Amino acid sequence: MKFQVIELLFGKSTPKQMIPKVTLLAVFAILLFTITPLSYPLFRYSSSSLKNKDSKKPSSVFDDLNESASLPSTSIKKCDIFTGEWVPNPKAPYYTNKTCWAIHEHQNCMKYGRPDSEFLKWKWKPNGCELPVFNPFQFLELVRGKSMAFVGDSVGRNQMQSMICLLSRAEWPIDVSYERNDYFMRWKYPSYNFTMAAFWTTHLVRSKEADSKGPGPTGLCNLYLDEPDEKWITQIEDFDYVILNGGHWFTRSMVFYEKQKVVGCHYCLLENVPDLTMYYGYRKAIRTAFRAINRLENFKGTVFLRTFAPSHFENGLWNQGGNCIRTKPFKSNETQLEGLNLEFYMIQLEEFKIAEKEARKKGLKYRLFDITQATLLRPDGHPSRYGHWPSENVTLYNDCVHWCLPGPIDTWSDFLLGMLKMEGVRSAEERLHLRSH
Repeated sequence: MKFQVIELLFGKSTPKQMIPKVTLLAVFAILLFTITPLSYPLFRYSSSSLKNKDSKKPSSVFDDLNESASLPSTSIKKCDIFTGEWVPNPKAPYYTNKTCWAIHEHQNCMKYGRPDSEFLKWKWKPNGCELPVFNPFQFLELVRGKSMAFVGDSVGRNQMQSMICLLSRAEWPIDVSYERNDYFMRWKYPSYNFTMAAFWTTHLVRSKEADSKGPGPTGLCNLYLDEPDEKWITQIEDFDYVILNGGHWFTRSMVFYEKQKVVGCHYCLLENVPDLTMYYGYRKAIRTAFRAINRLENFKGTVFLRTFAPSHFENGLWNQGGNCIRTKPFKSNETQLEGLNLEFYMIQLEEFKIAEKEARKKGLKYRLFDITQATLLRPDGHPSRYGHWPSENVTLYNDCVHWCLPGPIDTWSDFLLGMLKMEGVRSAEERLHLRSH
């Protein structure tokens, strides 16, 4: 974004000779103090990189960009950033599968032979305003000294890996994980004292495999709908931001427990156990997760509900030959949210509203991270069969749930940065609202 301070102050048609010298000095002072803070991360990064000689060098894919000119303004026009269209972006992608080590193999679509690349070159354009492309320097400045947890399934982990790749332009993180696996990872950005963690939980509540062989193709799982999953709820109390997600695992066969007793199931085919549907289980689970967060004694952070990311299976279910072979986005009038995607999304909105009301009484902040509509329009962004070599002897279905990296999921970071930039304004408005009541 170009800094056109003179035009903004005086208009394009103002003759230079009409501007007094004192005014010109004032303009140059404004320019100096406007550009310097935005450029500061660049200078700070240069010096800090000398201290971190052992860390991997960030990708040079951005070396030809004018960093300070590309930093978007910190002011954001109020609008619904989640409603809009995908528009061409020839500058994308902002990293490649060869410059980022955080990409899991089954999301490394270009490595495994995906023949098209047009799906990489789009950005989200909200109706009525602009959503700047993710700026890693600006993001890291906003979260300096803070921490962020991604809580949910592997799509949430997919999102964190995308962010690591995008942030590599500024700095690579160091692994500070307590465990050596892909399910509970912690990464620290030392120059910014920023920690990012992923807590993998399939259903948000406590779950246990009951029968690996049936009745569905993924076995049977016991869900304890009134008990939050201890693996994440015991870890997040000190985090500044918690990004909650989930939904895809609820399509599987489940037996529902409440107060340690069976109350029903979803496709369990057990005698005398009523089928309450997956939607019953999901509503109860997300309600339990929100209540558990609201009951944490010392939690003072902001909770983002990252809404359901639709899958795009066509011509069959995931285990019945379904695939996703489209190569460009839908326009907003070419498809609509329906069926399972709509049901999960509406449950999220309804439970979010209830939880937010309760959280407000404790002074907690809840934010709706509403990626559903934008993501619905991207059937072209999934790995499909390009998550392994064709010759590999693996039992792997076409993947129309996760997202190629780089790919459309990178735009979720655009949304998140936009929301973080609005936090100061929104928090002030909420304090005024509370005082007036």
